[in-house]
Amino acid sequence: MIFVFNQIDRWGKSFIGQLEYTARVLLMVYLSVRAAFVDQAQGLRTVFSVVSAQIYFTGFQALPLISVLALASGGVVILQSSSNLSLLGGSEMIGKLLVVIIVRELGPLMTALVVIARSGTAVASEVGNMRANREIEALESMGINPLSYIVFPRVLGGVVSVVCLAFYYVMIALLGGFLITRLIQDMPFTFYYESLANAFAFEDVGLFVLKNIFSGVIIFVVACEQGLSVRRGPWEVPVVTTQAVVNSIIYVVVFNMSVTTIFYLKQLIKLGVI
Repeated sequence: MIFVFNQIDRWGKSFIGQLEYTARVLLMVYLSVRAAFVDQAQGLRTVFSVVSAQIYFTGFQALPLISVLALASGGVVILQSSSNLSLLGGSEMIGKLLVVIIVRELGPLMTALVVIARSGTAVASEVGNMRANREIEALESMGINPLSYIVFPRVLGGVVSVVCLAFYYVMIALLGGFLITRLIQDMPFTFYYESLANAFAFEDVGLFVLKNIFSGVIIFVVACEQGLSVRRGPWEVPVVTTQAVVNSIIYVVVFNMSVTTIFYLKQLIKLGVI
């Protein structure tokens, strides 16, 4: 019985700590956006240079990895879907199935995981080293707000990169995956195109954009927050980088699952099932 109470107490403290961390992250989002428009000691050109550098690293340099993952996952999903639906006599449903799997779920999640592995770790370690080497204190002494010069440009560049990478992932997965499948199965392109075109809806676009925008915000705000939490020295940088990856994955997965659950509950309510 004592063990059970101790476990409940530990879970309660962990839950409260997670709520406090979430509040800090949300507060940093607000403060960084506010600082970007109020505290402009460094100038818009400097901010734009940081944003463009972040887009180049996070977006452009990740294209080869995203291409390989999109081709592999798209080919597997299309091949399995077409073969199984053909056996069940529902080949015309392949477009709807691909939209559900690739556009709604796989595209945003795979893109977010790649960005966390590449850019989330890089941003957390970069900001952590800046804090450890007292570069942030130097910026503050010059009257430059670190939130407007360090956090906001990386978050903005990260969001733009995540949305563009996710769109690129979906295009490569649907088109490149079809070409790979065409080598194994004979599927007319007109049938495939019409099935996809009929399956797309405005709700799919809204869900796709919502997931990727908030995933980008989550990844880069968490990475910056962990980097800024370095206090004692450079030996803390690997610790905060690892914590940034863990927290980003948790928040992104929970957010995606929550949005998907709410979306399908609304669909069931609309159909009268619930």
